[in-house]
Amino acid sequence: MSPQGLNNMLFSNQKNCILCDSISTEDFCEPCTAHLPWLSQQHCPVCLWPTPDGQICGPCLQKPPAYTRTVAALSYAFPVDALIQALKYQANLAMAPILARLIIKKLHNTPYKPDILIPMPLHPARLCERGFNQAMELGRVISGQMNIPILANGCQRIQNTPPQAGLPWNARRSNIRNAFECTIALSGKHVAVVDDVMTTGTTLNELAIILRRQGATEVSNWIVARTLPETSLLDPSH
Repeated sequence: MSPQGLNNMLFSNQKNCILCDSISTEDFCEPCTAHLPWLSQQHCPVCLWPTPDGQICGPCLQKPPAYTRTVAALSYAFPVDALIQALKYQANLAMAPILARLIIKKLHNTPYKPDILIPMPLHPARLCERGFNQAMELGRVISGQMNIPILANGCQRIQNTPPQAGLPWNARRSNIRNAFECTIALSGKHVAVVDDVMTTGTTLNELAIILRRQGATEVSNWIVARTLPETSLLDPSH
């Protein structure tokens, strides 16, 4: 490579696509971006479950959750599931800003900008075992790029419950009940909870209940990926 060519590469914004390694100006090249498992526009705005007309689904109408809305960048399918697992279980922290930027892209020009970000808490035992909280890693990037304060220790997980994915769906609510504690005042605040994957939404709803008790008027979920009916893989943290 000529000195001029090397100089152009060093001072350009070119990098390699995280999936195919081709030269790109973004985390994903255009072909790989087109083939990511993007969510359809026709889904419930509260829980993201598919609906024929993009309206609120029947369960959310009949029994509204404590959270107001959910925004997810993608569905939990290949290759996004592999990237999330690389972050969580292989401690590949370089994945955090890449995944966070997917959320930020989805939130472009959102009319629902929150006052505060709260990362989904990990129990201290799980945090000690893993060495980091993936939701916190995502939240730091989102906070910095969107200029929204993040409360790193605003809420705590006080019960080290069994993984949700190992339980029947009808047992998940009782498993996660009273698992969180929050002592900060959130009166009149719109809070966005940051997490990596949403499956049934039970964990997110339990945290939203606590945030509402502390005075939050709105609770949004900002998620990398949503598990949908066609997705066979379930994330063990929910």
